[in-house]
Amino acid sequence: MHDQSKEGFPLSGLRMDDESSELSSEEKLLNDVFVKDSIPPWLAGSGYVGLAAISTATVPMMFPQLKWYLVLSAYVVAPLLAFCNSYGTGLTDWNLASTYGKIGLFIFASWVGQHGGVIAGLAACGVMMSIVSTAADLMQDFKTGYFTLSSPRSMFVSQLIGTALGCVIAPLTFWLYWSAFDVGNPDGMFKAPYAVIFREMAILGVEGFSALPQHCLAICSFFFFAAIAINLLRDVTPDSVSKFIPLPMAMAVPFYIGAYFAIDMFVGTVILFVWEKINRKESEDFAGAVASGLICGDGIWSVPSAILSIMRIDPPMCMYFKPSLA
Repeated sequence: MHDQSKEGFPLSGLRMDDESSELSSEEKLLNDVFVKDSIPPWLAGSGYVGLAAISTATVPMMFPQLKWYLVLSAYVVAPLLAFCNSYGTGLTDWNLASTYGKIGLFIFASWVGQHGGVIAGLAACGVMMSIVSTAADLMQDFKTGYFTLSSPRSMFVSQLIGTALGCVIAPLTFWLYWSAFDVGNPDGMFKAPYAVIFREMAILGVEGFSALPQHCLAICSFFFFAAIAINLLRDVTPDSVSKFIPLPMAMAVPFYIGAYFAIDMFVGTVILFVWEKINRKESEDFAGAVASGLICGDGIWSVPSAILSIMRIDPPMCMYFKPSLA
């Protein structure tokens, strides 16, 4: 009986035990490195209080409609929303900072009312979005640092340096775009659809639901609950069925930022599909790196494009498609 039980253990089982112990030791190493350089709570707390004090004093100078107590209120509420967004971003890799910013937009726009509520709501939305988005970005940095055995303290310092540089580079970049292109023109290259959407939401926050077109609220409510129902349907159906059910969030993205995003995603999906058929192992290893390079390349090209536009240099050939007048 003893011999049979001994013979009953296959070598694959022993190999699995070795892999389990190796995985546990690897996870232990990741955890040890991650918690070794912890960030003191007093440093994080004092830094946030200091930034809140600076913003409370300076933001009303740039936007007089947003009083100092409104900025302070935004900084009091923002940590709760930042925690929710960071948790969701860590789970899904989807940063929903704009969604939390819209909460502040509606609240502060209706709080100020008719006398400057639109500007106050937009400014408060920007303040809350910067806080919530930075927290989610830091969560992603910590997530990357955990898997790469990087020091969390060095990641935090890098985030501080990057944020400080962004305070200088971002306004200069905006000025470059503003000088080179007709930003906001619905017929131009940079239509700025988010600017129109957020301004209309601020007006909605000031005037209330009476400013909406007829049946608009009912249609929005219908699609809201329809999206929830479709997501629930994906969760309860088997994998053989759920893979054919579309994602409501993915369907909604092109409506926000235009069809060009959907076209980019479609082309990338076709490339990945063909790549998987040719070499599945290679596609699994390098698909993320290739996709990141294509996305970065698409964004980086806008800078030299802006410079060429400022210098009034036109391409030798340009194709433009528009509907016929007939």
